[in-house]
Amino acid sequence: MTFVTRFAPSPTGPLHLGHAYSAMLAHDMAQAQSGTFLLRIEDIDRTRARPAWEAQIYEDLHWLGLSWPTPVMRQSDRLPAYAAALDRIWDMGLLYPCTCSRHDIAAAMSAPQEGVPTHGPDGPIYPGTCRARPPDTRRSKHSILRLDIALAFRVLDHVPLVYSEAGRGPVITRPHDMIETVGDVVLARRDMGTSYHLSVVLDDAEQGISDVVRGADLATSTPVHVLLQRLLGLPTPAYHHHRLIRDEAGKRLAKRDDARALSRYRADGITPSELRGMLDMPHPDATI
Repeated sequence: MTFVTRFAPSPTGPLHLGHAYSAMLAHDMAQAQSGTFLLRIEDIDRTRARPAWEAQIYEDLHWLGLSWPTPVMRQSDRLPAYAAALDRIWDMGLLYPCTCSRHDIAAAMSAPQEGVPTHGPDGPIYPGTCRARPPDTRRSKHSILRLDIALAFRVLDHVPLVYSEAGRGPVITRPHDMIETVGDVVLARRDMGTSYHLSVVLDDAEQGISDVVRGADLATSTPVHVLLQRLLGLPTPAYHHHRLIRDEAGKRLAKRDDARALSRYRADGITPSELRGMLDMPHPDATI
């Protein structure tokens, strides 16, 4: 199988050191395997995405010495594909509209059971408030749609999920564990028509991604993605969840950390080679 990986930033702010590490690592791995490195722009959040940030993504990555085939996939061009997938999952009876606000969810979780997980890949684990309501056959672009995880596993005959994780070998996620630690995730956000979970699964399949290289903070999302792949009959790539780049206090970098934006390093005369040294990364010609 041809090695194909990708870097998929959102144009909602400047790229920082963490982005540089992830992009260069994926690019280096593709080169080492004589494979392909792809760039994808995840711009489904139209309220925050900006053309200027997208332009700077290209500028920053070129400065790092990375290259990729064109044209670049942009999620805003793929809304019909996301809608079609939602229709399939809706017709399977696995989605339900949710009207809960963040305040509603917090209130429902105000007295959690001891020892029961409270947070999953989307933050607080949804308590299932709207799932317990009478079935609603109506749906609009303004609906928040959640995936009923328990029903999804029933459709799959309660077979555990299995996927390959670099450094760990096969990872097995059993239905009960996922129901307890993930909860009913959102597959369509209000006025967006999709979500990170749904769009990334469909995009990886469309681009033929064989290996997903991304930060360890997204490892808890992987069982959700494998579940969606199973439901939609899509291939499951191998997953590589790399270490996170943190500041001096041990805090994970975020886009709000503008002082660490790649453009600042470039303006200060730092070279891509020096940046690799700062990130403790090997030269791209070295063995990964």
